[in-house]
Amino acid sequence: MDSDAEATLARIIDTAPRGRRALVAIDGVGASGKTTFAAALARSVETRPVVVLHVDDFFNPAAIRHARGRYSPEGFWLDSYNYDALTSDALDPLRPSGDGWFRAAAIDHDSGRVTRPAPVRAADDALVLVDGTFLHRRELASYWDSSVFLDVPSETAVRRMSQRAGGGTGIDDGLRQRYFGAQLLYFTSSRPWERARLVVDNTDPDHPKIIEAGAAAAAAELASAGG
Repeated sequence: MDSDAEATLARIIDTAPRGRRALVAIDGVGASGKTTFAAALARSVETRPVVVLHVDDFFNPAAIRHARGRYSPEGFWLDSYNYDALTSDALDPLRPSGDGWFRAAAIDHDSGRVTRPAPVRAADDALVLVDGTFLHRRELASYWDSSVFLDVPSETAVRRMSQRAGGGTGIDDGLRQRYFGAQLLYFTSSRPWERARLVVDNTDPDHPKIIEAGAAAAAAELASAGG
């Protein structure tokens, strides 16, 4: 990353309270670069311990995720994540008022089964970075001491998803309907670019830049969809 990108990361870090644990959400649509961005942010922190949590490690088992249908947008929006485990096992203990003993997962990705790993303790002054989708939904919004919404145009996200799937030219139409239909439901209910402390254009992941909420591609896409 260049100096402008480093300045973006530094500004995000500066929004988090010091002297206690602080929870920072890294939100964005699928393939917006959340995990890579969170890792770069973690590497840039030199003055305090860092904990990184991935909300995908709190998926529900497939039988719950797909109960409304394999291609259901409502199913992805409502049933993808085990929010009870995420909040009780991770976010609540990692709050400043918590005891710091947290579990970093609720699903074994290899077996697809629910898991409950042994807890580990975060330092009292840890910076906790949480990356995932839907992090500004009503149930979670109050947890964040600071937050970022990574904004990318939908065509950029589709291209990255295709590359992840093996370099094809597109993703299955049903999956596209599921993923992006769910994002529109999220955008309509939560308008995450407005709830986030900072909005970052991550179209070029080597050159992330802070933008005004009104300039977010997500906002324009919701408007074009009639939301």
